[in-house]
Amino acid sequence: MQIEQLSVAELVEHIGKGDLSAAQCTEHFLGQIRDKNDDNGAFLAQCDQEAADAAKQIDASIAAGKSLGPLAGLPVAVKDGICTAGVTTTAGSKMLSKFVPPYDATIVSRLKDAGAIVIGKTNMDEFAMGSSNENSAFHPAKNPWNHDHVPGGSSGGSATAVAARMAPVAIGSDTGGSIRQPASFCGITGLKPTYGRVSRYGLIAFASSLDQIGPMTRSAEDCALVMQTLAGHDKKDSTSAPVDVADYMAALNKPLAGLKIGICKQHFEEGLGDEVRAKVNEAIDVLKSLGASTAEIELPYTQYGIAAYYVIAPCEASSNLSRFDGVRYTNRAAAEGLEEMYSKTRAEFFGEEVKKRILLGTHALSSGYYDAYYLKASKVRRMIKNDYDKAFESVDLILGPTVPTTAFKFNQHAADPLAMYLADVYTVAANLSGVPALSIPCGFDSAGLPIGLQLQARRFDEATLLQTAHQYQTQTDWHQRSPQS
Repeated sequence: MQIEQLSVAELVEHIGKGDLSAAQCTEHFLGQIRDKNDDNGAFLAQCDQEAADAAKQIDASIAAGKSLGPLAGLPVAVKDGICTAGVTTTAGSKMLSKFVPPYDATIVSRLKDAGAIVIGKTNMDEFAMGSSNENSAFHPAKNPWNHDHVPGGSSGGSATAVAARMAPVAIGSDTGGSIRQPASFCGITGLKPTYGRVSRYGLIAFASSLDQIGPMTRSAEDCALVMQTLAGHDKKDSTSAPVDVADYMAALNKPLAGLKIGICKQHFEEGLGDEVRAKVNEAIDVLKSLGASTAEIELPYTQYGIAAYYVIAPCEASSNLSRFDGVRYTNRAAAEGLEEMYSKTRAEFFGEEVKKRILLGTHALSSGYYDAYYLKASKVRRMIKNDYDKAFESVDLILGPTVPTTAFKFNQHAADPLAMYLADVYTVAANLSGVPALSIPCGFDSAGLPIGLQLQARRFDEATLLQTAHQYQTQTDWHQRSPQS
């Protein structure tokens, strides 16, 4: 039995039947981390003892004939920007290198209640600010398909962990594409749920009106099974939506006959790589063969998405990161007085990209500039949302590339931050409008790097996203390929 090649459903089934003990499964993936992390850099912390103890409890429950949760014995990796009780949570920053939360984020509690076992904390761009994982304060994660290339960001460690078979599931967060872009670069499935669908309680905030937590797995089926546990209202999160959760697993096998897919022409214009375009068009043909139809749509204001995002997100970051001042739970620089301590702490422990975005956001919110920048960006955001609302009057899904290119090389965009920001050109609009979006692998380029297909749906219609992705994956095997094969 090749444990690392089993799906989430297969792992849970084997553990439940006793064919595979939770302890064996957990130790296997902990061993994968030990063997591969030096090369891949996916993990910042490993939960050996905590995971082993949890696995023993699962096995004892099975032996005693007790009822099990739907994810009993499943090893899960968690992005290091999500709080885990008793386990260091750094958000990829030196500012929080010694921070050990006294509580679990809601999604971590839900995973544990369902029987899942946290095996480690995954690498990320500092405070989720980046598109390549090069901004981690500790070390970069690497793309397992080619270590000269980035895994994407900010959830690059989570994507690498799943693609390299170091974990069957990883949890990421997505503010402007931080689940979907690394999923595309690493050839896995990544879902950004509707804003408010999954609790953000315990997520270290970057931009509170944009952040959303979601699963990163190998397949849409695995995503659906994990989402069933993650989704749902949480009274601890004031932005959590009290909306019923669909049966995602039941939706998977519904045929696509009658499904209408919108093809946005703005997503196929200048800047899209030829090989990416070709593979996305091949995916459209597959979905048509399954009974779906297509229609051309327009999302005219999404062309301003990057500009609006890089005003709104830094403004919210400027506010959210003001709490990291050396007074409470962060590292603290030696200084004579309070003001000097604030200044030295933030200068010493924040990385350059974080400082840049704090300064940008503070400037945009300052007197005399608020109306010109933040207010105008907020108006554009509303117009982008209106574009989506209009499009979804006539189509069920919107399809396009996840990213214009495949994974770029390390340091390729070091001198050109605009080129780095444009990696999110197709993904930021889903965050600005709050709709759910999913990336699935749809092929490889001539260099052997994965290509991602993005699907977007109406708010709270993750079921149709997962259904469509699953039906596509019944006809293709891109999601089953691994860097080792």
